[in-house]
Amino acid sequence: MTAGLVGKPHGLAGEVYVTPISDDPSRWQPGSELARETGDELVVEASRPHGRRLLVKFEGIDSRPDAERCRGPLYVAPKQLRALEIDEFWEHDLIGCEVVDVSGRHLGQVDRVVPGAAQDLLAVTVAAGERLVPVVKEIVVEVDAAAGRVTIDPPAGLLE
Repeated sequence: MTAGLVGKPHGLAGEVYVTPISDDPSRWQPGSELARETGDELVVEASRPHGRRLLVKFEGIDSRPDAERCRGPLYVAPKQLRALEIDEFWEHDLIGCEVVDVSGRHLGQVDRVVPGAAQDLLAVTVAAGERLVPVVKEIVVEVDAAAGRVTIDPPAGLLE
């Protein structure tokens, strides 16, 4: 799960601008661990608001050159993921899932999850190209993340 995006350094002491994406503000509290794409973890030493972004200082990142190397996405460390409610799924568990209709016919694959104001959307690649499928119970009838399958009951015209 993406927690934020590290931008440019701020100052000379290792602080960086972060655009938070996580819905959990405690991700930016001192001691919180975040993972980089490389697999290494960064531990928040301090953070403070700065407009729509945060200024974050990570442990061991003490210079502008160190901060420059932190650019890029940050992910929630696996051991810090919260327990999910029934019918909740992590975005990364849905990406790559096969999409089938209620009869089991292959329709496509989930490429990404698009956050929406009313509900999220699954960006699904089908024969006709990319289609956005609203994540509502009337359409997405079953998610089996362990099996890598999402079953949908699409209304007429949704996938054309």
